[in-house]
Amino acid sequence: MSETSAPENTAVGQAGGAGYAGDVDVATAWEGVKSSANALLVDVRTKAEWNFVGIPDLSSVDKKPVFVEWQVFPTMDVNGSFVEAVTAAAPDKSAPIYLLCRSGARSKSAAIALTQAGYAECYNISQGFEGHHDTEQHRGSTDGWKARGLPWVQG
Repeated sequence: MSETSAPENTAVGQAGGAGYAGDVDVATAWEGVKSSANALLVDVRTKAEWNFVGIPDLSSVDKKPVFVEWQVFPTMDVNGSFVEAVTAAAPDKSAPIYLLCRSGARSKSAAIALTQAGYAECYNISQGFEGHHDTEQHRGSTDGWKARGLPWVQG
C-alpha cells in the first residue's frame, strides 16, 4: 500500500453509505499505520480501559496512538470535545485515521463523527482492542488487537 492509497478493507467489508470510509480488521489497520507515514491510530476507549486493559504499542514504527475518549467514564456520556481534541492532535484531514475501541461499536460512531467533520479516511477497527466474546463470554481470546498478537503494553 502506498502512502496515498486507501487500504483494501475487504477483510471486513466496505461501509458503503454508512458515513465513514469503512470497517477494517486489526491486521489491516496495523498494516495501514505501519505503511503510511501520516496514518494515525486513535484509541477512543476510556481512560480506565487504557490504564487497566492496555494500549496499542506503536513504538516499533516510531508512532504513538492518539488517546481521546469517545464516551467519558464513568457516565459514558459522549465527549462533546471529541472532534476538537482529535483535530488538535491530527490537523491533516486527508490522513488515514484508524479508530479503535473495545470491540468496534464506539469507534464506528467516532469514525462517523470525524467523517462529518471533514476527515476523508476514517476507518473503524471492527474487532477492537479486546475483540468479541468467546464461548465463555470472555474478551481478548477470539479476535481483536490483543488476541491477534499485535504489539501492546499494559499500564
